[in-house]
Amino acid sequence: VKECTDPVDRRVEELYDIVPTAPRRAYDMHKVIRAVVDDGEFFPMKGAWARNIITGLARVGGQPVGIVASQPMVLGGALDVNAADKAARFVWLCDAFGIPLVFLQNITGFMVGRDYEASGIAKHGAKMVTAVSEATVPKVSVIVRKSYGAGLYAMSGPAFEPEATIALPTAKIAVMGPEAAVNAVFANKIAEIEDPDEREAFIARERAIYEEDVDLLRLASELVVDAIVDFGDLRTEIMRLRHQARET
Repeated sequence: VKECTDPVDRRVEELYDIVPTAPRRAYDMHKVIRAVVDDGEFFPMKGAWARNIITGLARVGGQPVGIVASQPMVLGGALDVNAADKAARFVWLCDAFGIPLVFLQNITGFMVGRDYEASGIAKHGAKMVTAVSEATVPKVSVIVRKSYGAGLYAMSGPAFEPEATIALPTAKIAVMGPEAAVNAVFANKIAEIEDPDEREAFIARERAIYEEDVDLLRLASELVVDAIVDFGDLRTEIMRLRHQARET
């Protein structure tokens, strides 16, 4: 712990430009981290290994935190074997030294496919889930843009009882994206519709229904997320939650 020279009420207006609203557009999560932490100082751990997950140490309001963040620039932020191992080891490190954890999510889940199954994604993914679930230090989970599938829980989602799960206004939480969900559920129905215009209308209608079901305000009303935080207020909210956890 050291005295914070970075104003505690500093708004991070730059996040409006850093985090795109388009769900498939990549951005660098390092920029989000440096905008939020004290003086933009971040000490990465194993930065060159498993670059689809970012781990490292920083301070927020003078208090140390461990950062676990998805990296959309690599594999869309999805977790593979190496990323799961990297995250698990870092979570254990922070838990051993009593360092609270901040998770920044932009994740599509775990990688799937024959090669990933053969490499043991289930076993290594379970290792990360175990590390996060058994960690005794305070945890704050931030949905930066989207969090799909089991990735939500591996990154200390609401079921793992973090101190708080907060989301930026354009964030999305779902089992999968609306396009993939509609294709998975209605594949046979879509194939039966011969008229292209009718097919597109059906897909658009079902996507709208799906998006309404996973609407962020609705999820907040059901306490899936504890708060929706404005981009500019993210630093002060993390700082408040970190201080609150320290006091308790």
